[in-house]
Amino acid sequence: MSQLSTRVRAGFEERFQREPFGVWRAPGRVNLIGEHTDYNDGFVFPFAIDRSTVVALAPREDRIIQITTAHSEDVVRIALDDVSPDAVSGWSAYPLGVVWALGKFGADLSAVSGFDAHIDSDVPIGAGLSSSAAIECAVAVALTEVWKLGLDRETLARVGQLAENKAVGAPTGIMDQSASLLGRKDAAVFLDCRSLDAEVIPLGFEPAGLVLLVINTHVSHSHATGGYADRRRSCERGAREMGVSSLRELDVDDLARAAVVLDAETLKRVRHVITENQRVLDTVRLLRLEGPEAIGDLLTASHASMRDDFEISVPELDVAVDSALSAGAVGARMTGGGFGGAAIALVRTAELQEVSDAVLAAFASRGFEQPELFTVTAADGASRAD
Repeated sequence: MSQLSTRVRAGFEERFQREPFGVWRAPGRVNLIGEHTDYNDGFVFPFAIDRSTVVALAPREDRIIQITTAHSEDVVRIALDDVSPDAVSGWSAYPLGVVWALGKFGADLSAVSGFDAHIDSDVPIGAGLSSSAAIECAVAVALTEVWKLGLDRETLARVGQLAENKAVGAPTGIMDQSASLLGRKDAAVFLDCRSLDAEVIPLGFEPAGLVLLVINTHVSHSHATGGYADRRRSCERGAREMGVSSLRELDVDDLARAAVVLDAETLKRVRHVITENQRVLDTVRLLRLEGPEAIGDLLTASHASMRDDFEISVPELDVAVDSALSAGAVGARMTGGGFGGAAIALVRTAELQEVSDAVLAAFASRGFEQPELFTVTAADGASRAD
């Protein structure tokens, strides 16, 4: 983090020819289990990871906003009064969407100044590790401090979600922002997406001799288009036809009735959400009672459900999961919204190299692009970096 903070500070000084007021960080996240349950008012179990987006920021004397990023030569310049979902696009929709959304959650934007900001990150983009929420949350905590807004973490999570839904146009739930803001070291966030009640649950990976391996397939995806929105519409249709306000109100005992009421495709989508909610609850229970070795089968069952019922996997993700399991992983699944991105494998530390080698060999044998493999640990949520 110190290296990334130094880099973003230097980038700010190069772009704006002055020093930033401060640097703030927000981590990406791995969703251990609970996929596509968040926007169905269900349960999720993500954790913040030790990879972050950082923003160096300083207020201006006027009401102009200027934003740059290490990943582009562009300088986005806009008047604070002109910021709206219709006025932003591309990568800058994430930070500027937060500016607009803060105003919707009580910030008096007529009473604040503009700012300069430079953004950098070591969260892989498009890997399903929520690089987008990391941008939103880093900017949100920075502006909350600079503008003296006094907003709590739960509110900032809703700010980030609104920015992503309306400014970016991605119909995502609140899980990613909650993990990035509420995360704690060596723990995951058990989040009820209906009540927004959150409980920090120790993971205990290291004491159990386990490590979480991320397998970034490099198959890119976009939540703002295509299949993600289709799946959300299917869930909403299923809830409507089952006579409930959200799929959260259904459980496994309702699947028999769903098989009669719903068409075949909608049934599969609904079945995934219902069973995935149960898997989240079972994961938390087993962690408490038996420890992390006991959750492997639930992770693997989650992937099968996403592959077969929700149909959001791709061949590269399936190969990542299957090869990791064949080499001895305790459990494995794709993580994130699907259609690409990353898989995760819970691996005994002593077998990490063997599992990694098996995954690389499996990708090579099928002619897939070599995946990026790295381990992650659960980290603290967004904060000031210096």
